[in-house]
Amino acid sequence: MAFGAEELRVLRRALALALHPGRTSAEDVQDCLRLAESLDEAIHEGVRLRAFLLADLDRYRAALPGTAAGYFALLEEALGAAYRPVPDDLAALRALRGNPRAAALLERCRTLAEQDVRARFAQGARRVPAPAVPPARTRLLALAGGAAHRSGDAGKEPPKPAPKPAPAERPDPATTPKRPIPTPGEVFPRRKPPAPPHQLVC
Repeated sequence: MAFGAEELRVLRRALALALHPGRTSAEDVQDCLRLAESLDEAIHEGVRLRAFLLADLDRYRAALPGTAAGYFALLEEALGAAYRPVPDDLAALRALRGNPRAAALLERCRTLAEQDVRARFAQGARRVPAPAVPPARTRLLALAGGAAHRSGDAGKEPPKPAPKPAPAERPDPATTPKRPIPTPGEVFPRRKPPAPPHQLVC
């Protein structure tokens, strides 16, 4: 991104105001606002042009090997704009390694890929592990009423268990009146023999 003479003047004035704040004229404020708007437009335009460049790169890569010359030019331009090669780029360059230009680009892309891998490993090693929950706190939370030990429930008393229902009283056999035991004759009464049928006299 290049600045013109007028833009550099406004930028120097804005830096001076940031380092030595004081009374600022309305003209300086307007100049700084216009410069900020210009920077925003330049950033948006750069993002749009980068998106077009990467879309063209994908199209040329998909049409290889017939578009090798155009693909090499687009890849070099993208690498100059801080583009990081993807596995598809490495695979395409390996397939064209017989071309000296492809071999040089492949070596450059491999170096950038290795740098990215090292940076990711270094960033992962610098990560601070999350503090583990002490075993005692884990056991407390797992028990009934352990939720009261959480930070949101601090100071609250654990809920009291519900009272158990009283067992049903069994009748005392000494006070319960006994029923008389039935005799076999009452349980199985004797059947009367059936009466003989009446004979009809002609």
